[in-house]
Amino acid sequence: MGSPFGITMYARDSLQAATISQRCFSLVDSLVLIFSDYIDSSEVNRLCATAGKPGQYFIVSPALFELLEISLQAYRLSERSFDITLGPLSRLWRRARKEKQWPADSTVTAKLQLIGSDKIVLDARTRKVVLLEEYMQLDFGGIAQGYIADQVIRLISSAGITGALVDVSGDIICIGTPPGAAGWNIGINVPDNGEQLLTKTLHIQNKAVTTSGNIYQYMVHDGKKYSHVIDPRTGYGLTSSRNVTVIANDCTTADWLTKACSIMPLKKARKLSKRLQAGFLIAELENGKLKTYSNRLFRNYWKQSAP
Repeated sequence: MGSPFGITMYARDSLQAATISQRCFSLVDSLVLIFSDYIDSSEVNRLCATAGKPGQYFIVSPALFELLEISLQAYRLSERSFDITLGPLSRLWRRARKEKQWPADSTVTAKLQLIGSDKIVLDARTRKVVLLEEYMQLDFGGIAQGYIADQVIRLISSAGITGALVDVSGDIICIGTPPGAAGWNIGINVPDNGEQLLTKTLHIQNKAVTTSGNIYQYMVHDGKKYSHVIDPRTGYGLTSSRNVTVIANDCTTADWLTKACSIMPLKKARKLSKRLQAGFLIAELENGKLKTYSNRLFRNYWKQSAP
């Protein structure tokens, strides 16, 4: 899905590690063929080809149906801040960044009319899916990487490995600890800075953590920086210099919750994180000064780094 993918594991020997890794990468390949909108023949793109066609439905695989159900629940819980139907807009902005061409406001407005996960109909008994609006496009970029990480760590665990970490472009899930360590140490970058880390470090085990920000994917227009994270209310990328880091029990939740908390007001983000038993940190630059907001659960894992 256009992102780096890595596995760290502690096994009995290199043969066991290589065998398990190969199984993991094969699993990743199969899931990418389901969820990626970069691949014309992917399952999600074949589903989108039926959008808005009267009487047409698409019977999807168990994995795609499960992620659709999770995504619709996330849409409701986040009060529409997380929305997988952003595909028309994400493709528009992806092309705009590549071509360095700012789209017309009228184009953004037209794409915005196609958005809304309430236009997806699911039948749990048959796994039939109907997309009600013509030209709808689904974009799982804000949740599928976390879902894939969850499936991979589950496979690693079932193979008898007790210490491992899966990293999908910064969407991280781990089990156990490295040998002789109390946990996995995870650094968090300063907003707008890919090299500098915050002075505190996360120490986790059997948890997932992910950070969403605008370091690498953004666009500048009229002196303002627009993130690749799109606000479903406006159709434009976020303009705040804000990083959101979430700790959750699974990487799927951590993945979509970072996007939702990037958009939601702080009070609502705090309430939603508490409901999902997730820790969150918002690190934001205001007039060049770093400000952080976190909840108690996050602070339980966030410790001062050793000098």
